[in-house]
Amino acid sequence: MLDPKVPSVARMYDYFLGGKDNYAVDRDASEELSKAAPSTRALAINNRKFLQRAVRYVAEQEGIRQFLDHGSGLPTQDNVHQIAQRVDPDSSVVYIDNDPVVLAHGRALLADNDRTTVITADIRDTDGIMSDPAITELLDFSKPVAALFVSVLHCIPDGDDPAALVRRVMDRLAPGSMLVISHLVSEDDEVRNRLTDFMLTATQNNWGRVRTTAEVSPFFNDLELVDPGLVEISTWRPNLGDVTQQTLEWIEFGGVARKK
Repeated sequence: MLDPKVPSVARMYDYFLGGKDNYAVDRDASEELSKAAPSTRALAINNRKFLQRAVRYVAEQEGIRQFLDHGSGLPTQDNVHQIAQRVDPDSSVVYIDNDPVVLAHGRALLADNDRTTVITADIRDTDGIMSDPAITELLDFSKPVAALFVSVLHCIPDGDDPAALVRRVMDRLAPGSMLVISHLVSEDDEVRNRLTDFMLTATQNNWGRVRTTAEVSPFFNDLELVDPGLVEISTWRPNLGDVTQQTLEWIEFGGVARKK
């Protein structure tokens, strides 16, 4: 159980996106982070737009009708289930997060949607998640699933091996399944260490670290990358008229891939 007196990554993200489901401790930490990395709000907005484009792509172009969203965060406008169910109302979506506030708000939002659920779980517990009755009643793992790890794997420490976590999940999914990842990266050692130390201190070690592009790229090993491959995510298939909000101190890096 997370301590509401300690900043939560999910609630900080909500604050950066202009949401209201956050506490003073989250707002204070977010403002301090903005001083250390002024482009963080733009980075959060870029990331949310990437999630929306990626979900629309895998639903429309890849025909995916099942979504497993790891570390989903708090509900905002145009959630995964709303995008997927606009393509096909029968699409099924499971949100997973370890913040009890996410569970409370998510269940209130989804009370009337029987094709979508939210559970509280540690995303590292792949076996527990994939055997959870709330999930197995909604998702059929013999058919393709889109596994989403959007702006969450940098919350996983090296000792818990985020690359192995991704492999465990993808190994359990059917051929034709999709992987969507975005991850905070910087090629500058000082920036990486400084922002990692800030987040570790703010969350009382409930975080991982900022990584390099070379460290994140292997998360997609053995999968077929969708064009344009692994990129700064604001450049991944932008919509006509999208305004790219360049971030300076760190970027979200990632892409979409297909299990053969």
